[in-house]
Amino acid sequence: MKKIVTILGARPQFIKSSAVSRQILKHNKKFDSLKEIIIHTGQHFDERMSNIFFDEMSIQKPKYFLDINDKSHGAMTGQMIEKIEQALLKENPDWVLVYGDTNSTLAGAIAASKLNIKIAHVEAGLRSFNMQMPEEINRILTDRLSSILFCPTDTAIKNLQNEGISNWKNEVRTSLCGDVMLDCSLFYKKLAKKPINIQLDNEYVLCTIHRAENTDNKTRLQNIFSGLNEISKKIQIILPIHPRTKNLIQNINIDKSNIKIVEPVGYLNMIWLIDNCNLVLTDSGGLQKEAYFFKKNCITLRDETEWTELVDIGANQLAGTNKNDILDAYTRFMNVSDAHFELKLYGDGNASKSIVSELAR
Repeated sequence: MKKIVTILGARPQFIKSSAVSRQILKHNKKFDSLKEIIIHTGQHFDERMSNIFFDEMSIQKPKYFLDINDKSHGAMTGQMIEKIEQALLKENPDWVLVYGDTNSTLAGAIAASKLNIKIAHVEAGLRSFNMQMPEEINRILTDRLSSILFCPTDTAIKNLQNEGISNWKNEVRTSLCGDVMLDCSLFYKKLAKKPINIQLDNEYVLCTIHRAENTDNKTRLQNIFSGLNEISKKIQIILPIHPRTKNLIQNINIDKSNIKIVEPVGYLNMIWLIDNCNLVLTDSGGLQKEAYFFKKNCITLRDETEWTELVDIGANQLAGTNKNDILDAYTRFMNVSDAHFELKLYGDGNASKSIVSELAR
């Protein structure tokens, strides 16, 4: 039996891994050849938020919880490497499976590589081409260390080809598997729940803000909220607030009087909100894709995106944090939408099956 150790640290990673974990269980009913063990680094840990999605999504509880958070990038990553290494020495897995681009992703990849354990990277090949982003550094280094690169899009494959990773060493394999977030969206859509504690208008815009480049920059944050307030005069804006963002906006002069700011919601509530909104505004990478899965246009509050294909087909517009650009994008999407939502940019919803088949083989 092959043993897989999955390294997770952020809420989106648990959501993505749920699709793969379900597929492993399905695979084992027929072949009984894989065993998965989960390590939770604790990177983004809020007890209330964690309990919500563990309970409502029936996600496998981690065997290891490292409780490493609220530290600098270097201290966090270093401590994760040390503790992940200890767990890997105990478990001696065949594969270490990592997702995305967090410090947990990089720490898992480094710890495994030092022990000569093969690494599989889900969401490989994504690039923002902004080396000021810690996530960009994490994803590039993780790709360089991995033996299997599970790519969600053709663009990701091309990025790896341009970087020569496919030829870097003979044992590296790239796999165009599609996006596990599409698997999750299709599975959880039928389980989605309308939030009972949020007063919703018939039409509303769903917004999230959490990325450090925005929340840690007073000017950018004020500009975003200035644009949001203007939009909220025309349509209701629902903003589930990340705990970190909530703390930051309390300490600076930001007009948020017209915006309906609510506590964090569970994933099944979030899926319902996406599915029923008119438009999405976000600086989240994952929510950009989820908007597309549910045929919603998205205004991205960043200067670049890893999901360039969404911009190319007109489903996503990069507005940065300029108030006028945000308002122009809002006007465009509320008046007309020429996005090609019928395109299967992220596969057919069977990414997790492809990933598990490759690992089992």
